[in-house]
Amino acid sequence: MLVAVLIANPARPSITGAVLAEARAVLRTEHPPRILHGEVAAEILVPGDPADAGALTERLRTALSGEPIDLAVLPADAHRRKRLFLADMDSTMIEQECIDELAGTLGLKDHVAAITERAMRGEIAFEPALRERVALLKDIPVTAVDGLIADQLSLTPGGPTLVRTMRAHGARTCLVSGGFTLFTGPIAGMIGFEEHRANVLGVADGRLTGTVEDPIVGKAEKRATLIALRDALGLDPAETLAVGDGANDLDMLAEAGLGVAFRAKPAVAAAARVRIEHGDLTALLYLQGYAAAEFVG
Repeated sequence: MLVAVLIANPARPSITGAVLAEARAVLRTEHPPRILHGEVAAEILVPGDPADAGALTERLRTALSGEPIDLAVLPADAHRRKRLFLADMDSTMIEQECIDELAGTLGLKDHVAAITERAMRGEIAFEPALRERVALLKDIPVTAVDGLIADQLSLTPGGPTLVRTMRAHGARTCLVSGGFTLFTGPIAGMIGFEEHRANVLGVADGRLTGTVEDPIVGKAEKRATLIALRDALGLDPAETLAVGDGANDLDMLAEAGLGVAFRAKPAVAAAARVRIEHGDLTALLYLQGYAAAEFVG
């Protein structure tokens, strides 16, 4: 059995009765919809094999292409609610790129942001691009980070609810970032993650040295973190969930039982099994079959 999940942005409810009727017709299912949250999210059981999920998702997307709705067809099995959750930080759990904001303190934000964008799109290799950008940050006071977190960074809507709800239901959570521990530590605490992994910037006399310690947390390290945590917990691969937006997240998303591209770069959205373009981060709860009444705020 499969389940089709329809998700809208909470600020723009769009899952109307007419939309659900059309979805059922396209899916050729007699099962009634289960409303997860008003006109924001619903799911419909669909007879079928997991091998059919991709084709059914595309069929739904074509039929509802004019609607601001995210769509996914997933296995309706015992592993639907995940027990391990890994998330990217920059442009995923927060709405900014920390390295760009740091560069802004030196008047270099546009220059660094252009390199960041190319790296996240997969147009240039992540590791050398990171070293190039970090070198430009030399002599920034470490104390600048506190000000940026307080004044410049914003949490992506739905993030704290996503993490706290999963933890309340027994999942392990980890923020894993190609950014820096100076940011992931405080931000993981703000959102509710149990642990965090990121790059370590060189610091001397209270200022950044323009260097980053090895190993760099890039594509391979993110995937390795998922595998290590999964194995330590003795989980089936299907019990894992990962979310990200950039090219350095692709291996982690592919390794997860459910890999979600969240408002991602085009190449990432195209490669991921599930993509969220309209909903907020609570979409990842609806994908797991949680109703809004079960959310932990």
